[in-house]
Amino acid sequence: MNYSQIFQEIYSDLQKTEDPGHVADYIPQLAHVNPDQFGVHLTTVDGEHSAFGDSDVRFSIQSIAKVFSFVLAYSRVKSNIWERMDLEPAGTPFNSLVQLEYDKGIPRNPFINAGAIVVCDILVDELASPKENVLSFIRSLSKNSTIDYNPVVAHSEKRTGFRNYALVNLMKSFGNIRNDIDKVMDLYFSICSIEMSCKELAESFLFLANNGVVPHSGERILSPSRTKRTNALMQTCGFYDEAGQFTFKVGLPGKSGVGGGIVAVHPEKYSIAVWSPRLNKKGNSYKGMLFLEEFTTKTKLSIF
Repeated sequence: MNYSQIFQEIYSDLQKTEDPGHVADYIPQLAHVNPDQFGVHLTTVDGEHSAFGDSDVRFSIQSIAKVFSFVLAYSRVKSNIWERMDLEPAGTPFNSLVQLEYDKGIPRNPFINAGAIVVCDILVDELASPKENVLSFIRSLSKNSTIDYNPVVAHSEKRTGFRNYALVNLMKSFGNIRNDIDKVMDLYFSICSIEMSCKELAESFLFLANNGVVPHSGERILSPSRTKRTNALMQTCGFYDEAGQFTFKVGLPGKSGVGGGIVAVHPEKYSIAVWSPRLNKKGNSYKGMLFLEEFTTKTKLSIF
């Protein structure tokens, strides 16, 4: 299948569609991103690569990084991780305080903000040098030692992250945050600031399409069972309160971020990353969602 040609055809069709989205300007540094950039990269488990547009341009991956931190915690902590968070779709915005209060400080899943903050609390407990260990993990998955945090973006988020601080303080009041809040939030904001390209993201997520094994190294990251469950979580919880729409229209497990990126995997076949900075009202890339819908329709390569 000529993926590059399919990418070109879909992109040409998308150019006829007005994009009503906006960049995530509530994070001051992301307001400066050129909103017209667009990239896509697909990597198969057999090592084939197909790319289009700005696929090598690095951008702030934001909540996509929550998959990396979750996998790192999930690979080290036994089943008691689920005593501190649930695994259900949220059904409310990713930074909802109302739901967290109702659930007595237990986040609905690890991919909303509160859940990812609990994951960071776990990593602070489990890892000797959490920030260095998370970065090393991502670099090994992507085969690229130059991937890094963006301290300017991290500081920008920390300076304006009032609601995230409200979430962590609320969970602390319920006893679900065990470490110093500033240490946990420094890790959380740093992870969200990581910059990667579509190519690097597609490469990094390929182990989730390969039963938990990194194809280029043979390293097992997760057992087949935990890989299946991680993909199931991405399918049901990876797109804030729009996960049902993504499942309905695209039909792949995936994760989005407010930097405009989306990564999705087809187990035993491929991983694909798309980047288009303008977001819809739910915080997902407007054209990225449309692109992946057309891609799985044209190729008939969804899990359904």
